Order: sequence, then structure tokens, then C-alpha cells
Amino acid sequence: MAEQSPRRKRVPRTGTVVRTGHVTPHVVRVVLGGEGLAGFAPGHTDSYVKLLFPPAGAPYAAPFDLDDVQARLPREQWPATRTYTVRSWDADAGELTIDFVVHGDVGVAGPWALSARPGDTLQMFGPGGAYSPAGDADWHLMAGDETALPAIAAALEALPAGARAEVFLEVAGPEEEQDLAAGPGVRVTWVHRSAAPGVALVAAVLAADLPEGDVHVFVHGEAGAVRELRRFVRTGLGAPRERLSVSGYWRIGSTEDGWQAEKPQWNAAVEAEDAGLSVA
Repeated sequence: MAEQSPRRKRVPRTGTVVRTGHVTPHVVRVVLGGEGLAGFAPGHTDSYVKLLFPPAGAPYAAPFDLDDVQARLPREQWPATRTYTVRSWDADAGELTIDFVVHGDVGVAGPWALSARPGDTLQMFGPGGAYSPAGDADWHLMAGDETALPAIAAALEALPAGARAEVFLEVAGPEEEQDLAAGPGVRVTWVHRSAAPGVALVAAVLAADLPEGDVHVFVHGEAGAVRELRRFVRTGLGAPRERLSVSGYWRIGSTEDGWQAEKPQWNAAVEAEDAGLSVA
């Protein structure tokens, strides 16, 4: 029996808060910098980082050795991991921008962003990512909620001049809309949440007069809505699997930790459904 190679140790990065500010009433933008981000190089418009938040009163702070923390301390003192999309990376300034959706003191990352001050440190792994808008597509379909907004905003900034895109974004209300880079071929539809998350988004996409042709799809957000929209783009638009970036960032009723544990089973169910779809 061949020996298994030892698991390669992940190398963390540490960012230092440079400045913060509100983009909308419920979105806080945090800009991180410092030598700990040297070599950071997101390669995609949906690049993400895994942020590590020590619990209150933890006997350690960034930078720390995660393996050592998990070996020495009880689980309740381990840092919480939260996945966030890179809103932008300024290589010249060495600044990483991340947008946080906040709801008062609910959650882990949002309260941290609200209280973050220049000089605070934040540890992370990454970046990862896989999607950037294809330059050879006839048009682009992008749809999601607040969790997908940073990646969609970055994708719009990366679109080739003259590219055509239909963009659907669900937010709480008009006060949560953001200014986005949109060329003459881009139509942005803001959808205001009036029922369960994702319901209005799905309805807006299904009711839209969409173009024909080779479409590149980016659909991310609440898992139930994402699954419905995946079914639509596969059967209604005839989009092949290789033209899809479709994923549930979160799920109603699940914490991030819970959702990450559930997601493999969810992905398997979606793949099984996808295999049985009849695509024109």
C-alpha cells in the first residue's frame, strides 16, 4: 500500500484594517492592507477568502497558528470561519476590499465589521475562486442577492466593452441598491425582497424577456432560489453545464457551518437532478 502524502499546511494571511465605511445602511465596506497581504493575487471575479474570527475572550489573536489552536484548545475557543467574496484588490496600494452585510449584532462577521477600526487585524486563507465572465459569450446572465453582489459587481467591471448582460439583484429595499459599472449593453434589474429570500429574484428572472444565443451564467445566493434558477437556465435557456457558475452561498435556516456540512449532499442532489434534465 502506497504511503499517503502528508496534508499540505495551509498558509494564512493577515490583513490590517485601513479604513471602513457604509456603502448602504446594511453593507459595511472594510479595506485591509499591510505586509501580511503580500503576494495576494485573486485570479477571478468571484475570488473569495476564508476569514477567521476568534471568539470573544480567546487567549490568542491574529496572527495565530490554527492547527496549534485546534490542538491545544477546546472547540468553543476555535475561530469561526466565514467565507467572503473579494470586492476588489488594489495591487498597487496593496489593499483588499471586502463588503459585509450587517444586521446589528446578529452573526459573527457583521458585528466584527461594524466595530472594526484602523489597526485591527484579521486572519484569512485564500484567495480561491473559479468564475470570470467569458469574453466569447453572446450574453451574460448574472443573478443573486446581497451575498453575490460583490462578485457580480466585480464581474461587471471586468466585462469586455460592448458586452451584453442581464443582471438581477435582490436586496432588502431601494436603500440597499448600489451604483454599479454598467456599459450600454448591460441591464441591471433591482428586485426588492417582499417574501422569503429568493422568491422575488426567481420571479423576476423567469418573467424577464431574455436574449437568445450562447449565455454565460452566474447565479449565486440562497440555495433554494439558486436551485430553481439552475433548473431554468438548463431547460429554459438551454445553457450547457460548462457555461454555468451556479452555487448556493447560504441556505434559509442554516448557519454557515451547518450549510457547509449540508452542501455536499445538496450538490449531489443538484447533480442528480441535472443529469435527468432535458436540455434543448
